[in-house]
Amino acid sequence: MATKAVVGRGLREAGAALKHASGLEVFTRHRPKMAFLNQKPFQTNDTFIAPTASVIGNVTNWDESSVWYNAVVRADSGFPITIGFLSNVQEGAVVTTLSCAKGAVNSDPLKSAGSHTNVTGVGVVAGGGEVGKVLDTGFPPVTHIGHYCSIGSGSVLVSCRVDDFCDVGDKCTILE
Repeated sequence: MATKAVVGRGLREAGAALKHASGLEVFTRHRPKMAFLNQKPFQTNDTFIAPTASVIGNVTNWDESSVWYNAVVRADSGFPITIGFLSNVQEGAVVTTLSCAKGAVNSDPLKSAGSHTNVTGVGVVAGGGEVGKVLDTGFPPVTHIGHYCSIGSGSVLVSCRVDDFCDVGDKCTILE
């Protein structure tokens, strides 16, 4: 049994050395797109998601958008992330959403109005015992990256809105 293991290991290492010497790019078994809580990322045919990027949950990628190497777009709190047309999330950037605060309805300035929709039109905030879909700041916990935007390398975006035609520099942090 020990001889079989040694021979198998030698063959694997020899194969890996040959692949490396030939210049062939070796990809990991990493899954770039992952469903979370039955929410699958949506992408069009001309969207690029790098093999080492992670796009998780309720993420919508518009036409010709791209998520580059080692970037993480994580919508695992139950709220959506939208990446606009011709926008890109560059290497090592992290885009995520916060979960809704438990007492968000009490801090909602429009709770006395009965019910209303938030800025994005997604979800309804209602007075009473229902948990609202706004943060303590009064903003919705969604992340929206507009059209023709560029999110720089190493940037962190958390539950924020980036309007159209904006560039976020490298290693910037934008919180809710």
